[in-house]
Amino acid sequence: MAVGAESSRFGYILDLLKRDKVTIKGIERELICPACKELFTHPLILPCQHNVCHKCVKEILFAFEDTFADGGSESSNQSSPRIKISSSSMDRIDRISRSGFGVYTGRKRNSLTPRSSLFPCPGCQRDIDLGERGINGLFRNFTLETIVERYRQAARAAIAIMCDFCKPPPQESTKSCMDCSASYCNECFKIHHPWGTVKAQHEYVGPTTNFRPKILMCPEHEMERVNMYCELCRRPVCHLCKLGGCHANHRVTTMSTAYKTLKEKLSKDIEYLISKESQVKAHITQLDLLLKETECNSERAKEEASQSFEKLSHVLEEKKSAALKAIEASKNLRLEKLQTQAEEYQGLLENNGLVGYAQEVLKETDPSFFVQTAKQLHVRIQKATESLKNFRPAAETTFEDFVVDIAKQEDILGDLAFHSNGLETPEINEEQSRVYNKALISWECPGKTDSADTYVLEYHKLNREEESATWQEIKVCSKSKVISDLDDNSSYAFRVRGYKGSICSPWSQEVILHTPPAPVFSFLFDDKCGYNSEHLLLNPGRTSVESRAGFPLLLGSEHMQVGCYTTLDYIIGDTGIAKGKHFWAFHVEAYSYLVKVGVVSSSKIQKLFHNTHDVTSPRYEQDSGHDSGSEDAFFDSSQPVTLVTLGMKKFFIPMTPASPKDPASRILPLPSCLGICLDCDKGKVGFYDAGRMKCLYESKVDCSGMMYPAFALMGGAAVHLEKAVRARYGEYHDDF
Repeated sequence: MAVGAESSRFGYILDLLKRDKVTIKGIERELICPACKELFTHPLILPCQHNVCHKCVKEILFAFEDTFADGGSESSNQSSPRIKISSSSMDRIDRISRSGFGVYTGRKRNSLTPRSSLFPCPGCQRDIDLGERGINGLFRNFTLETIVERYRQAARAAIAIMCDFCKPPPQESTKSCMDCSASYCNECFKIHHPWGTVKAQHEYVGPTTNFRPKILMCPEHEMERVNMYCELCRRPVCHLCKLGGCHANHRVTTMSTAYKTLKEKLSKDIEYLISKESQVKAHITQLDLLLKETECNSERAKEEASQSFEKLSHVLEEKKSAALKAIEASKNLRLEKLQTQAEEYQGLLENNGLVGYAQEVLKETDPSFFVQTAKQLHVRIQKATESLKNFRPAAETTFEDFVVDIAKQEDILGDLAFHSNGLETPEINEEQSRVYNKALISWECPGKTDSADTYVLEYHKLNREEESATWQEIKVCSKSKVISDLDDNSSYAFRVRGYKGSICSPWSQEVILHTPPAPVFSFLFDDKCGYNSEHLLLNPGRTSVESRAGFPLLLGSEHMQVGCYTTLDYIIGDTGIAKGKHFWAFHVEAYSYLVKVGVVSSSKIQKLFHNTHDVTSPRYEQDSGHDSGSEDAFFDSSQPVTLVTLGMKKFFIPMTPASPKDPASRILPLPSCLGICLDCDKGKVGFYDAGRMKCLYESKVDCSGMMYPAFALMGGAAVHLEKAVRARYGEYHDDF
């Protein structure tokens, strides 16, 4: 009954298709390759379930490899004339090639099979991993080929298929052999398929160009037929794939069960879509109305935006007019004052007659007549004298008070956008953001939902000499971004804003992060040179070391009667430094009792591991006669290593002749992350609070030999090397 119901349902669907309920134009859209924009030819099924022509896949991969091999030159970016790769796809190809993922550079130019394992799918715009077998591991979509062939035959109507074996001129074929994958006329078919031979048993059909194998073989195991269906990977597999292949732990089902299940689901879905034809038409009508409404609303928005900018322009014009009028009025007033002053001094030139007149008055001998005339003359002479002694222009010629400061307004206009109250302002997470070999900036939205589609991250270097900094902009689709190529020993400001279409949120608060004082030095803990596996425990990656404070230490304490007789377990880095300036960071667990960190010279490594006592303590000998602690001893420059002491959540600055004698002033809180900067050229080593990139202590060190990072642990303690900041693979196609 179930089989009968299924057959009737499927027959009903086919009848609808025959009655043109589904247009041939809609079917044609499903038969077009997304790469070449033509009907499929030997389509392959990608892991993302999209179909691409076999030839298109090879041409895209060859273009991908050529882009990598040629370094992205202009000639390498020219794709095949057959495939129409969009500029965004080529940008993704260039980005993946620069990352170095999935590229086999040893391919010869005349190789017929590309070796790349990554394929930029033109359908979903994602980078698909083809696996180790590449194209050879993809299934050919024979069902799609059959549908394409039916469509071609319907499209070309009565175009005949010619015989493949006739001598020119070829005759029209009458049948095609599915085993030989060829078409024959009646005469050629008798010649090539004589009675009584094996070929006479071949399966033949009407003339066709679509030949497909009778049995679908496994691309992983070419001699095995597929007889199962992997429900996890959603692809046919053979029994070898299930026994020892990549599908060993996957859930599989029989091919017949998968056929019935998938066919039933597909039939129901198609039947549902066809039954909803009226609903689809209603939706189309609604979408047409929405298109018109969108056009009207966009025009209204344009008009409102134009009015807003016109208002802004009107305000600027008014401000401009007022400023120019003020300058003009000030100019006229100043010119008037200066002109008046010039006329006064012009009168001084005319005072030559006044001086002559005064000289004649001085010749008067009668006191009464002289006093009568000299009083008024003296006032005029005194005024002219003061003008000459205290010359000062009546007005300033500069207009410094009329300079318009538009710096803030420029910033505001630069941020001018379609702000929305519904778009939340992102916040940079300072705990998750860090700077090491690269900068990792993470942010989040305070609300529960992420209303932004994309983000814009901006940063600039803080420079005291530059008043206005230029922000560098990066567009990101995720909520984090790794930034490279930052300058060492510098401070950078970061800010982020969200975008949803053309609407943007306000900028987040700026966060300032500091880069290391030198390039980051990468190394692992050395598990061979002097490593004490009984006392120290390394993780498999050799990035963490932990001291085992257990029974060996307790048993050793039985021999301790007086004094302090302790040992330190040393471990060094597996890579040395010969020159230059380098920086590395690490974390010390808060429960650590005693840890020493620093550098050691290659000439002193042997002495380091053979010296089992704590040489910084004067009480390492039981009978030494010393009663004082290590805090009373000065820093010894001749010690085999240059170390500082950490422990009990404290950072102990070594005692030097210049350091204060008060022990409390030499004890600092232990930072969450510590860093060491070694400058071999200057012979200095500095110890940093890596979170703030602040130097806590610096001393001289002899760098004549190869220098190695050194660590010493005692009691319960652990040290973890800082992990390098690495970009996630997804970021290569997440960014614009």
